[in-house]
Amino acid sequence: MGDRNHCARERPSSVGDDVTVEFDADGPRGRDDERAAETILLGSNCHVPCGYDDDDDRDAGDDAEEPGGGGASRPGGGRRALCPPALCVRGRSSSWEEGAQRDAEKPKGCPGLGLFYAFLAAAIFSIISLLVKTIQGVHAIEISAIRCFFQMLFVLPLLIYHKTGFLGPRDKRIYLVLRGFIGSNAMILLFYAVQQMQLADATVIMFSNPVFTSLLAWIFLKERCTIWDCVFTAFTLTGVILIARPPFLFGDHVRGIEGNYTNHIKGTIAAFSGAIAAAFTMVVLRKMGKSVHYYLSVWYYAVIGLIECIITVSVLGEWKAPSCGRDRWIMILIAVLGIAGQSFLTKALQIEKAGPVALMRTVDLVLAFTFQFIFFNREPTLWSLGGALCVVLSTSGVALRKWCSSSRTS
Repeated sequence: MGDRNHCARERPSSVGDDVTVEFDADGPRGRDDERAAETILLGSNCHVPCGYDDDDDRDAGDDAEEPGGGGASRPGGGRRALCPPALCVRGRSSSWEEGAQRDAEKPKGCPGLGLFYAFLAAAIFSIISLLVKTIQGVHAIEISAIRCFFQMLFVLPLLIYHKTGFLGPRDKRIYLVLRGFIGSNAMILLFYAVQQMQLADATVIMFSNPVFTSLLAWIFLKERCTIWDCVFTAFTLTGVILIARPPFLFGDHVRGIEGNYTNHIKGTIAAFSGAIAAAFTMVVLRKMGKSVHYYLSVWYYAVIGLIECIITVSVLGEWKAPSCGRDRWIMILIAVLGIAGQSFLTKALQIEKAGPVALMRTVDLVLAFTFQFIFFNREPTLWSLGGALCVVLSTSGVALRKWCSSSRTS
């Protein structure tokens, strides 16, 4: 019993990592019946003193009051209170300050960068339509096949790098196939419309797809449809009619069209069908959501589009090489620009909301009219300008309404 009460200084024992517990128990010395002094020292990663340890004067006073070294002190200074790492507020506050300082030093995102990406995408898509218009003697389906081929070569290494696989989730494959089939048809119809009618008119009609997206989302995705959606749809159809100028409304002698009226009607039908196909593509992408990687969606688009184009061109017997080397390089440039345009548009939607991005896409229409006047020396008619105004108002209204509703919910 006496040995237990008059034990010598215990050896330090380690507890965990970088934690040392030291006991110093002194029994009664001689005749004095003093209380045994016990000191627990806990050293850890918490290097900031807690409690009253910051006051050196108080430490010195406490040491002076200890009777003849009766109290044990930690080597190198005064006593320290028990400070577990998880409860060390001062040590944690310093880490908070360092984290705030690091956040302040991080470079902030450039304002308007998403809109700049959207502008680049619109400009690139306008240039693609211009290049398609300049190619002579090559069917639109063959141009689409070349674009799909190079796009497939570009996406293949990205799929391998991201380890997404080539088929996608089992429950999403039907939507991926639909996305590839409908999306490639929209591209083919756009190229065909550009070849058959004026560049600006085909671009305006294709630009009307956001309005049809709202209607199709109401039908298939049960999204809300308001009276404004009906008004915007009426404006869009009015714009398409002003551009098409059917004979039963405008008479047999229609001015301001390219070629004969039959080709103009073919181009109008192709552009209108392409707009609806693009709207269906957006609905399918919404249905898939973010569970499918973007590159996998583009992969299906390129592969299915290439297969479809090869079969169709072979059946029609329209497969032939371009007559000059310039057209061959233009077809390759169309494929490369198509990849760049989709990349910029994707980056824009990742940074900016969909409403401002859709509004920035109106630059596509301005560039289409500009290119038509500069490169083909064709002035737009009042009917074309009126139809373009109706389509721009409707699509801008859809974009603004979506933007405002998303801002209120967020």
